[in-house]
Amino acid sequence: MAAFAPSYVLVFALSCPLRYILTRSWLHAGYHLTGATAGPALLSLPYAFALVGWVPGVLALLLGAGISFYSYYILITIVEHFESQGKRFVCFRSLADHIMGKRWSLFFIAPLQFVICYVTVIAAVLVGGVCMKEIYMLYNPDGPLKLYQFISLFGVMTAVLAQTPSFHSLRHVNFLSILLCLGYSLCATCGSIIGGLSADASAKVYTVKGDLIHKTFGVFGSLAIIATSFGNPIIVEIQGTVSRPARRKMIKGLLLCYSVVVLTFLSVSVSGYWAFGNAAQSNIFDNMASKNGTLVVPRRLLVMAYAFVFLQLIAVSVVYLQPAFDVLETHVADVNKGRYSIRNLAPRVVGRTFFVGSASFFAAMLPFFGDINALMGALGYTPLVFVFPIIFSIIVYRPSKMGFTYWFHVLLIVCFSILTVLGSLAAVGQLSLDAHKYRLFADNIMSM
Repeated sequence: MAAFAPSYVLVFALSCPLRYILTRSWLHAGYHLTGATAGPALLSLPYAFALVGWVPGVLALLLGAGISFYSYYILITIVEHFESQGKRFVCFRSLADHIMGKRWSLFFIAPLQFVICYVTVIAAVLVGGVCMKEIYMLYNPDGPLKLYQFISLFGVMTAVLAQTPSFHSLRHVNFLSILLCLGYSLCATCGSIIGGLSADASAKVYTVKGDLIHKTFGVFGSLAIIATSFGNPIIVEIQGTVSRPARRKMIKGLLLCYSVVVLTFLSVSVSGYWAFGNAAQSNIFDNMASKNGTLVVPRRLLVMAYAFVFLQLIAVSVVYLQPAFDVLETHVADVNKGRYSIRNLAPRVVGRTFFVGSASFFAAMLPFFGDINALMGALGYTPLVFVFPIIFSIIVYRPSKMGFTYWFHVLLIVCFSILTVLGSLAAVGQLSLDAHKYRLFADNIMSM
């Protein structure tokens, strides 16, 4: 901090009030990166395979891993580039403001990041509530409790953890999140193998279902789900918790993250699609829950898996609320008062509780996880992960138009921009096709 001019230190404190504490450990960066990337969205990957088939599914997954890693690497390098010039950016919106101008940042990039993070929290609260209900129904099938009650309970637990004062304070929570992700991924893989080898298993069919319209929507829906699975719109915020020099620590953390990502994504997607073929659901555990009134896998395996998912989603919700908390506390915090002073503590508790409460309300009202997941990936994660970092690189480094790098980057921008538009249209089309199935405050989440 001492290396920066006093005016910059003030901007740093005011623009992102959660960033007072910096870590020197690359492991902490790895925990945050993995906790924000490897989440329950991976349970939709077998369904993404079912929409396109074996070869396109595996190819899309591997390309998604490679290109997203490259994109994050570029973003980390750009932040380090500006930091070497005495400009430390700890928020994606402030980096975009500096590179692309205030209008782009204020009217497009910052709102997009905020909405995507907020919708991710809604989806996390929804699925967390569903997991709690599934555990309840496994032991009490005729129980009177409704889905909205479990969502409310999940929201209360999330609101408590949301009072954690800084991103750095979540490092141990995110380490636990990694273990939970490995746990339910192992459960999903083992459950798929058990289900696929069961004597009662249905014949495995790997052809893509539907007419031309459904198949077209399915292709872009599949790509959007994969983009969502690899999506992490808070890379800059995570790098903002790492002390200088941050680049090497972030790269090592990113390697740790993708070690977990590749292991879990491939094992769940391949085993799930192998076991259930084109009958794979948007949550692979739905395929294991019951068949003709009986469980396909041991009950304790499902209970353990749902518990792991539910616990990790509490951490995921809090991590993805950080940009919203930053915006809120930028305007209400008094930097001349202590973090735990009544002046700063009261609005922080009220504001954070409100954000979690509103997300819980929308989760209870809109249980359409599968379709929303596809739209969220196409409209939000695809440009934030695969388009804007590449644009930033071209603007900042100005590669020669005669070189390979420039045209490779242009190709990525064009391809993923087209995917954003077509994927969004396909997701909206899928929403309209499924609209007759939707019920506000429904007691069951809609599976596609």
